[in-house]
Amino acid sequence: MKLGMEAKRILDVLGAAGGLVALWPLGVLICIIIRLDSKGVPMIRLERVSLGRVIKIYKFRSMVVGAESMLPDLKDLNERKDGPYFKIKNDPRVTTVGRFLRKYRIDEVPQLINVLLGEMSLVGPRPYKPSEVAQYPAEYAHLPRALSGMTGLSQISGSSSLSFQRTLELDDEYLKNWSLGLDVKILLKTFARIFSDRSAV
Repeated sequence: MKLGMEAKRILDVLGAAGGLVALWPLGVLICIIIRLDSKGVPMIRLERVSLGRVIKIYKFRSMVVGAESMLPDLKDLNERKDGPYFKIKNDPRVTTVGRFLRKYRIDEVPQLINVLLGEMSLVGPRPYKPSEVAQYPAEYAHLPRALSGMTGLSQISGSSSLSFQRTLELDDEYLKNWSLGLDVKILLKTFARIFSDRSAV
């Protein structure tokens, strides 16, 4: 297992470093476009849980400034009724550029920095907010203690269309059946869905 985890870390470092080097010109362009589209910094840091602690993940800003403060007024529109997650179709807080970034999951590219720092992995349970993690059933309390990932088994299996319970089951299944081959398979499926299946992201 130790050797396998070392191999996973090597894959993370090579993937994150290669991605950052290859995509930095695009990243600069995206930052400029975001800044021209709406007020606020182009890159933000959000609190999420990984390895049992709160980290701050990097993302391209896809919402208007003050989006979090608008949440109480939108709670009645929440389409996720089965758990602590929040999602509504055509969220008014999402900017024009943000919709494009989210469609292709480009907003998550800066998380490669977190992967390089060892705070996340390319593949693993999805990182959630501390307030969401606090509502996990006891049998899934171990999930937030794992190394979270930019993509994972739940993301390629339906992502936000999955029920709260099913999301936890898939993250648990991933941890119990982890292998380097499974990580590679999930990464390949992630890229396939990004470029072919719009409903899956």
